[in-house]
Amino acid sequence: MKRKRQRRAEARKRLCAAKREGDKPKGDIYFGITDQLYFAILNQKLRSTPERHCFCIDEEFSYENFYADFGPLNLAMFYRFCCKLNKKLKSLAHARKKIVFYTCGDKKKQANAAYLIGSYAVMHLQKTPEEAYSLLISRNATYLPFRDASFGTCMYNLNILDCLRAVHKALQFGWLDFSNFDVEEYEHYERAENGDFNWIIPGKFLAFSGPHPKSKIENGYPLHAPEAYFPYFRKYNITTVIRLNKKMYDAKRFTDMGFDHHDLFFVDGSTPNDAIVTKFMNICENADGAIAVHCKAGLGRTGTLIGCYLMKHFRLTAAEAIAWIRICRPGSVIGPQQTFILDKQSSLWMEGDLYRQKQCKQENSINKVAVTGILSGVDDISINGTNKRSVPRKTEMYSDGEEEHNGITQGDELRALKSKRQSRASTGSLSVILQSSAQSCKSVKFQSPSDNEDGRKRTRTSLSSNRDSSPAVPKARAPLLC
Repeated sequence: MKRKRQRRAEARKRLCAAKREGDKPKGDIYFGITDQLYFAILNQKLRSTPERHCFCIDEEFSYENFYADFGPLNLAMFYRFCCKLNKKLKSLAHARKKIVFYTCGDKKKQANAAYLIGSYAVMHLQKTPEEAYSLLISRNATYLPFRDASFGTCMYNLNILDCLRAVHKALQFGWLDFSNFDVEEYEHYERAENGDFNWIIPGKFLAFSGPHPKSKIENGYPLHAPEAYFPYFRKYNITTVIRLNKKMYDAKRFTDMGFDHHDLFFVDGSTPNDAIVTKFMNICENADGAIAVHCKAGLGRTGTLIGCYLMKHFRLTAAEAIAWIRICRPGSVIGPQQTFILDKQSSLWMEGDLYRQKQCKQENSINKVAVTGILSGVDDISINGTNKRSVPRKTEMYSDGEEEHNGITQGDELRALKSKRQSRASTGSLSVILQSSAQSCKSVKFQSPSDNEDGRKRTRTSLSSNRDSSPAVPKARAPLLC
């Protein structure tokens, strides 16, 4: 008995000593990001001490999944994380402390936490994606790859390094600029009741959920008529709408109000043929302003074709294109669409190289000779956009059939899931859009955005990125590589 009491006393002493010295529990992993900043994967919550400040976002930032997908966390959460971390690093109270960002969640939480701190290192510490990722790996740390929002077996793995590379490319091209990012606007409009849309390339591509004939709530899901989008589209110079699903509304409701409208139908959950990809490129390369693309949910087919454009015109890899689109609009590019984008990477890179060569020759030519028959092989479309009306105003490439199971398509299911998970109350929701819709229906003239939209309270937190990048305010056509 005496020996047992002695062993217990010694054990208590060792435990107390470990706590005093701040020893790490067994199995914990620490990564040094800078001399002051650390990332940790822990077994339990870590308390702050006079020497260190610890924080965790496992419960604060939560990915809203469709099925088995779990990340990456969206652009608003990345923004809020950067604001939080920058504030801690700049705080005088923490000036002499170690800052420890940690996760004690499951493998999914760990992957999202690593993605956040890695992206922060790329954006604010001027690390290359490879350098940032190297700071997060060790023999004891492995991360789950992100998967798509399909119901079933995962067909394609998206890794943290892919996401870091996508963030790096977005910074290079000026798509990502937190000094000019309205996080409240992003969170407002990505909700189903407020329109369900996101910018993929500011000023060039808006991905949105497909409109319906009438604004209403059906089976708990908000449906919006074309007129509901007019004020926002005009404000941000969206001139072209591309529909990828079957007819749910009359295209004349857009064209009568001055918007170009094109139909490029292919079946929900499937991949486009070469003719559709070519037509999509031609429309986008010759559009006057920004382009709004939708299918049924604005995720699968929409993300697939926008991804093709990113590969052709910005030479993103398939993984980078998928990663960036999902960071902007979670749930995008689904099932076989992922391998389709991967298979198209090489050919689209070649087409993009040829397109840019011809464009550079066009711009450098003294006589500005129009280049005919661009790499798509379609005649009568000028590369410099001077022959903007050569593309038919309405391109019919769809059948009236949609592959359905018991009358419900993949797009229907995804939209219903998004609406259900976002059922919490929000400001300026469907009622505002319905008011705008009613106002738009009364006149065929262009109107300024509704007072409800302009008057909505927005607080914008400026965030220095220490990089030279163009503003992310949707204004102009995105630049092409040359």
